[in-house]
Amino acid sequence: MTHLQIWLALIGMAAVTIVTRAFFLMAGDRVSLPDRVQKALRYAPGAALAAIILPDLMTWQGHFSFGLDNFKLIAGVAAGVFYLVTRRMLGMIAVGMAVYTALRLYA
Repeated sequence: MTHLQIWLALIGMAAVTIVTRAFFLMAGDRVSLPDRVQKALRYAPGAALAAIILPDLMTWQGHFSFGLDNFKLIAGVAAGVFYLVTRRMLGMIAVGMAVYTALRLYA
């Protein structure tokens, strides 16, 4: 690949990223989500995020693991419990990272 091709690829990827992320801001009130989707997001806002994160939490060293040797899963459960009790997002991140770091360092 030449330098020109690399720069064109980077500029193209940046443009696609900006347009797709800013689409709802640019569209304003002209585009709205259907009521069914809005209700689903209102009642289960974390469902989409959980669908992205859970597969990563359930894998350890390249395979699915549900045991105590899966530090990511244990830290994720600890963070989830903390969030359910306190409803503090920043605290949830801190607890999850602290548990994960402690398990990695002391195990």
